[in-house]
Amino acid sequence: MGQALPKPALRPFLSEDTPVLAAIFAAAIEELTGDDYSEAQQQAWASAADDEEQFGKRLDSELTLIATLQNSPVGFAALKGADHIDMLYVHPSAVGQGVASMLCEALEKLAGGRGAKSLTVDASDNAQEFFEKRGYVGKQRNTVTVNGEWLANTTMQKTLVNDTSPGVPT
Repeated sequence: MGQALPKPALRPFLSEDTPVLAAIFAAAIEELTGDDYSEAQQQAWASAADDEEQFGKRLDSELTLIATLQNSPVGFAALKGADHIDMLYVHPSAVGQGVASMLCEALEKLAGGRGAKSLTVDASDNAQEFFEKRGYVGKQRNTVTVNGEWLANTTMQKTLVNDTSPGVPT
């Protein structure tokens, strides 16, 4: 039999993680979004991590979780306020290993724990299918300007299940 893939683990963001998360952010954009965005759009989008100090402050100002495989960061996600997924990025080498699903599920639980009734995300075109499979519904199309380039995304929303209600016995 084949060897089982290592399971991803989660941990909180530490400021010293900023350089590796900036690299994951850029690699995910450059290698995973080419079917949906032009090279100029990708470069403008990825440039948000060029100033690592500012990027680190953004991550630190939100509830940011890091996914690791064998103790190495391979993805991250950030919850802004109680109910908005601001960022969810996975390194291309770790795509398909459950990293994004684990991060998204953790943010959904944390948002619910913070009293959120629903969770929103401005999903890039290449991430829209991932969120649809998780029960998110498109609400509106958006265009944002990033460093002089127009990028399209879709605001999506998912109603969170209240886990405090008594369960039905099985």
